[in-house]
Amino acid sequence: MKYSFSRTIILSVLILAFILIVVGKLFLLQIVHSSSYLERADRQYATPASNIFERGVIFMKSKDGDLVSLATQASGFKLAINPKQITDPEKVYERLSETIALEKDEFMEKAGRTNDIYEEVAHRLEKSEADKVSALKIPGVSVFKEKWRFYPGGTLGSHLVGFVGWEGDELAGRYGLEKKFDGLLSRNKDNPYINFFAEVFTDLKNTLFSGDDRGGDVITTIEPAAESFLEKELGSVRAKYNADAVGGVIMNPHDGSIYAMTTVPNFDPNYYGEERDISIYSNPIVESAYEFGSVVKPLVMASAIDAGVLTAETTYDDQGYVMVDKGKWRIDNFDDKGRGQGVSMQEVLSQSLNTGMVFVYKRLGKQKMHDYLLGYDINKKTDIDLPGEVVGSARNLEEGLRASRDIEYANASFGQGISMTPIGITRALAALANGGVMVTPHVVSEIKYTDGTSKKFEYEGKPTKISKVTAEEITRMMVLVMDKGIRGGASKLEHWSVAVKTGTAQVPSPDGGYYDDRYNHSFVGVFPAYNPRFIVFLYAIDPKGVRYASETWTDPFLNITKFLLNYYEVPPDR
Repeated sequence: MKYSFSRTIILSVLILAFILIVVGKLFLLQIVHSSSYLERADRQYATPASNIFERGVIFMKSKDGDLVSLATQASGFKLAINPKQITDPEKVYERLSETIALEKDEFMEKAGRTNDIYEEVAHRLEKSEADKVSALKIPGVSVFKEKWRFYPGGTLGSHLVGFVGWEGDELAGRYGLEKKFDGLLSRNKDNPYINFFAEVFTDLKNTLFSGDDRGGDVITTIEPAAESFLEKELGSVRAKYNADAVGGVIMNPHDGSIYAMTTVPNFDPNYYGEERDISIYSNPIVESAYEFGSVVKPLVMASAIDAGVLTAETTYDDQGYVMVDKGKWRIDNFDDKGRGQGVSMQEVLSQSLNTGMVFVYKRLGKQKMHDYLLGYDINKKTDIDLPGEVVGSARNLEEGLRASRDIEYANASFGQGISMTPIGITRALAALANGGVMVTPHVVSEIKYTDGTSKKFEYEGKPTKISKVTAEEITRMMVLVMDKGIRGGASKLEHWSVAVKTGTAQVPSPDGGYYDDRYNHSFVGVFPAYNPRFIVFLYAIDPKGVRYASETWTDPFLNITKFLLNYYEVPPDR
């Protein structure tokens, strides 16, 4: 008797649990996903030939927490014909073309496929157009409902988001977040017209035994206004200087959240098929590595300060050039001029003196410089949540460490001979701003699953070799670069501290050595400097008619800085 009573309780609990699960699932189907099922119920326009395209949404997130679609669904109608039922294609074409735009040659070619029963001849029709065509009641002509991927911002964030496209018979995410999270975003890969109760029990099985297969929407850290403003500024720079490409990143240096990331030229993912050069789809911020020049100087200077081999007040004799490896190589300042005796390390940064950085390297030594630079992970991926990330080259550091010569390290001290991706150097420089921590750059903050649950992402940092004290000192030195160095201090912001450094690097020639007339320009800025909200990194590949990065980037950087300070209502810090 006792055994029977226990069995009854267990059975009752199981039945109750089952009922709760089914009721919960019914709630999801009828309330959460009601719009989807309403569309499936629209049998007037239900196509027997292919699924109604469904895919999760990719959102940007405004500073106020509002979600703005970066990639979503658009709906409309498509026109299909049954060639077997069309006896007079010319007449059918004439009647249809009075209502909608049709390409005659294509229509006639498809109407001539008399062995087929289904050919699609027009897409993305408005409902008014669909109703007019249906009202014609032409035998062999049908209108079906369809959905497609839509990118409301056009070019906005195009390299981030990628697009959905065909590869053979497979429609899937290509490039960017569409590719990275394709499995999560995909919906209804088999059949959108699933029996209601079959779906209840199928999804019940998935929920209980294979939760990793859940679909969802992606919420990014991208702020739409910041992304739009950055794209506008970059577009102006490229147009003004006819650069091969320009790019930029706006990131939180403390946690790696990216508020904006864009590169120009870009593309409109709504019309990706119109691009002739498919290389434009790649995101060079994570997929290309460059030599950036003098923006590397703060990394090396911080290393020497941290190692205790010099301070900001340490001086050297600047003759305008320095001979390396017993006179085999000559390294000059950017203007071929010497500043004389008593030039401080602060002035080396403020005036961007190459000879001073060779002095820094000599004080630091190969092994320590090697270890500190690799401590910024310049030879590793950042693990950003975007596909196709590559790593730059620190090969010269390894070769120079083994060789009985100085040229590799002398060049590396001012950012030549070593390469990094734009996101890689942004992360390294962020460590100077946040007290010596290597963050993980990322563009995704949360996933909202179709079952009503969500997952928020947390990204851990790791320490570099430099101390917090060193990071604060190099930040102070970079603030003086802005306050006194850039345009002689004319660009200083009176009420906000801004730490900056410019970089002008020669472009390597595929034949060896460097071009004499091609340069990469870069600019990094952190603000407010001593409790930073933003790090901004900007670069231009071979801008024309301008020699130095300070000329190319100072005004755009100031525009971006003032916009961010105002838009985010950042209080003055001095």
